[in-house]
Amino acid sequence: MSFAENPYQSSWGGFAADAAVNERADFIRKTYMHLAGAVAAFVGLEAVLLQMPFSKDLVNLMMGGRYNWLIVIGLFMGVSYLAESWARSTTSIGTQYMGLGLYVVAESILFLPMLLIARLYDPNIIGSAALITAVMFGGLTLVAVVTRFDFSFLRGVLMFGGLAAFVIIAWACITGGSASWLGVPFSVALIGLACGYILYDTSNVMHHYRTDQHVAAALALFAAVALLFWYVLRLLMALNRR
Repeated sequence: MSFAENPYQSSWGGFAADAAVNERADFIRKTYMHLAGAVAAFVGLEAVLLQMPFSKDLVNLMMGGRYNWLIVIGLFMGVSYLAESWARSTTSIGTQYMGLGLYVVAESILFLPMLLIARLYDPNIIGSAALITAVMFGGLTLVAVVTRFDFSFLRGVLMFGGLAAFVIIAWACITGGSASWLGVPFSVALIGLACGYILYDTSNVMHHYRTDQHVAAALALFAAVALLFWYVLRLLMALNRR
């Protein structure tokens, strides 16, 4: 990926890969500390939301009609774009944190219906999905770090895959064919897509971010982890129905 093609790279500053060893190490440490903080905040928010008396009403509103979930996804995409723009701010560290915080809150609301339903299937299924996600993330991170390979070539594939997934989800929402369109094969395919994003974003952390972009880097990694967790959980729920 060239300098201009990196969506997180501005026209000034150098790559973390070109920085001094101590600067690069500090950038990576900050990135993963912020990722851990985002995950902890997400877990805390979900724990609170799942106990709130209005949660079921909110879920009914989000999923009560054929087009409701499609609208929710559209709103989430809009909020995600805004959050990522804030996280990439080169003028205010406060704006960067607002972006990361907004994204975590948006993911927490988006996940609420899935987690409420998952608890009805099996009280332990959420923990199992979280463990599988953590192991897969750790393994993929190790691959990217040890090999030092630049996975930026995956960008086009990931963009196409994400667009294709959105079209399928939109079609399922419009036609009401979620059971046929979004079964086990779809979940497996999206797990593969999420794994690609983790390799891509981890590679970007190593090669294509500036040393002052740890908040934006953490947001990108959190988004990939959340996507992986969503479809691992969805796959376990689908298998549990069999």
